[in-house]
Amino acid sequence: MSVQPIEDAGDSVPRNAEGIAAALSGARRMEFYRELLAAAPQDAEAVLRRWWCEAVLDVGQARGDQLTAAALAGTLPLRSVASVIEHRRAAGLPVE
Repeated sequence: MSVQPIEDAGDSVPRNAEGIAAALSGARRMEFYRELLAAAPQDAEAVLRRWWCEAVLDVGQARGDQLTAAALAGTLPLRSVASVIEHRRAAGLPVE
């Protein structure tokens, strides 16, 4: 049996307008900018928070699509369960 580590997409999307826009596709990016520019100053933070969540989901979906394609193509890098257990033990994490 093998495992594949999953990266946290939230770490890859900066929590600012530029980072959010970079993570979104063209049409969604334009929708984000329209909503942000139309928001009252007191609502801008809520718009950024909501769209950051959307951007993280988009990045996660793209990463999932890449993992699926690599698995189907047989090119997915794998680690043995034994190496994961050893890594967790070395880090002081539970292995049960």
